[in-house]
Amino acid sequence: MASEVEIDLYEILEIERTATPDQIKKAYRKAALKYHPDKVPEEQREESEAKFKEASRAYEILSDEDKRHLYDTHGMAAFDGRGGPGGPEVDLNDILSQMFGFNMGGPGGPGGPGPMRPRKGPDEEQEYKVTLEELYKGKTVKFSANKQVVCGTCKGSGGKEKAKPASCERCRGQGMVEAIRQIGPGMMRRETVLCDHCTGSGKVYKEKDRCKKCKGKRTTQEKKVLEIYIPRGSMQGERIVLEGEADQYPDQIPGDIVFTLVEEPHDVFNRLGNDLSAELTVSLSEALTGFNRVVLKHLDGRGIQINRPRGKILRPGDCIKVPGEGMPLKRGDARGDLYLMVKVEFPEDGWLKDDSAYEALAKMLPPPLPAVEASEEVDDVEYEDDADIEEMGADQGDPRFANEWEDDDEHEGQTQCATQ
Repeated sequence: MASEVEIDLYEILEIERTATPDQIKKAYRKAALKYHPDKVPEEQREESEAKFKEASRAYEILSDEDKRHLYDTHGMAAFDGRGGPGGPEVDLNDILSQMFGFNMGGPGGPGGPGPMRPRKGPDEEQEYKVTLEELYKGKTVKFSANKQVVCGTCKGSGGKEKAKPASCERCRGQGMVEAIRQIGPGMMRRETVLCDHCTGSGKVYKEKDRCKKCKGKRTTQEKKVLEIYIPRGSMQGERIVLEGEADQYPDQIPGDIVFTLVEEPHDVFNRLGNDLSAELTVSLSEALTGFNRVVLKHLDGRGIQINRPRGKILRPGDCIKVPGEGMPLKRGDARGDLYLMVKVEFPEDGWLKDDSAYEALAKMLPPPLPAVEASEEVDDVEYEDDADIEEMGADQGDPRFANEWEDDDEHEGQTQCATQ
């Protein structure tokens, strides 16, 4: 019986074995578009579906660092459970030690044959505050950072050239030690952690044999200029990742620096998705007779001019939509919309100086509303200006109403009264 032909995941995606993660991703996208069942004629659908699944399986393994290393070391036997005759034997301890970097004992561990898969170091996460202007236009930021790097003189060994280390007595050459950590009052937990004496290498050098640059610590500090690019149209909470730029540790793949965008409040604009809103303040004269002027300075410095013709009255609370003047989308030239909330600015008391002016204005304005029908008795009452609606109910003697407004304010926010 003929043996089964071993699948070559690199051939499926048509890439070299040295392909970078970006090259793997691009190759998968190309294959997915080429073999997607919905993109081919009916008679080719079954064959394309099989190839599409093969490409997806290849990408699933090769895009994951740990799975890719297992595949490069053991082939598909590390994933389909084959062993014995017809396939290589895979030791579980070997797989675990290569995936997680721990000495599990047995073949493949630090004491046995076979390469040891380095672990990935920790990521560094931090918030990055951006203004709405910067999100509108996009931004490139350069900054200097003090970074821990593997010592270039000793290549991370901690010792001089040709110096021979001794096994660390504290961890007995394992690189890991057991420690007791308190997790609560009277509660302790045993954990396995990196040995702080040998920094996880399992080896130590005598003082005279230590590297002069890093003093045996295996790492040094250096200043490096980093650059992040914030695409236009980015949103609150998006993550900007600098791959492999976190602090370096010996025998580990460097982690990433991850910036989470935090959008700062803006004095003029509010943002919802790709749309913007702002307040449009007009005078009473403009609200009644129209206007043609620049009403707003946009986030990129442009003036936004509105031409409101005569005869179209603006009222407090009206909303004007300006298509295409919202936030830019990341791809293409499309933009969201701008919504302008109308606020009418009324004149101050006594702005007209004589009776004739009031009479002339009254003739131009629409006639007054008719009186409300009432009984024969009519009271001419006194009134107060600038009343506070929050005082309503405050002097009620009935205890049923004593806390009614307070409870509403607590749960629903303050009630506001707007003059129309």
